[in-house]
Amino acid sequence: MSLQTRARTRSSKEKSSLEKATTQETTPLINGVSQTNNQQPVVSRLSSPSFSQRALASSANLAKLLPTGTLLAFQLLTPIFTNNGSCDHTTRTLTVILQHLLAASCFIACFTDSVRASDGQIYYGFATFKGMWMFDYAGSGIDEDLSKYRLRVIDWVHAVMSVLVYGAVALKDRNVVSCFYPRPQHETQEVLDIVPIGIGLVCGLLFVVFPTTRHGIGYPITSGN
Repeated sequence: MSLQTRARTRSSKEKSSLEKATTQETTPLINGVSQTNNQQPVVSRLSSPSFSQRALASSANLAKLLPTGTLLAFQLLTPIFTNNGSCDHTTRTLTVILQHLLAASCFIACFTDSVRASDGQIYYGFATFKGMWMFDYAGSGIDEDLSKYRLRVIDWVHAVMSVLVYGAVALKDRNVVSCFYPRPQHETQEVLDIVPIGIGLVCGLLFVVFPTTRHGIGYPITSGN
């Protein structure tokens, strides 16, 4: 092999090595790891929830502000009373009565509270203007001053907001909406979509600004209560 041929072969090898190094240096970095030409970068795109989805999730979380017994009764009885959304005159009337009774239970539960007696048991009572009236305890083992549990203005505010929250939860239930509005018009559907979300967001904000200190029937009991 002549010197000229060897020089051409060496030049070709150096040129190929130079192009390979240049390609590796200019490859973009993803998460700090270089990608070669035969490896395609994998980019995972997580779709962020829309505003309506976040609002619906917030309204669903408001159900935690309602008594657990009322929610359980709502979930169990509503499909039965509404016939799974296919209402006639009788079932529609029964559904109206059921919803009023459950809303009234949310209202009344806001005026109940609990206290721990000297025996370690928790007893419930009803808040009055003078204090708390114990309806499931007749002993004298309560050392706390029951007058500090007297009725306040904020209790009425919480009671009204609880009824509104229950209404928002009920209006987002498929069986209830199908019972009263089987074929809603466009304007009615807009109201059914917007009003419960607005009520839920406003009431949720008010519950955060003015939190309740009572632990009545159907609400969780804290260790300090």
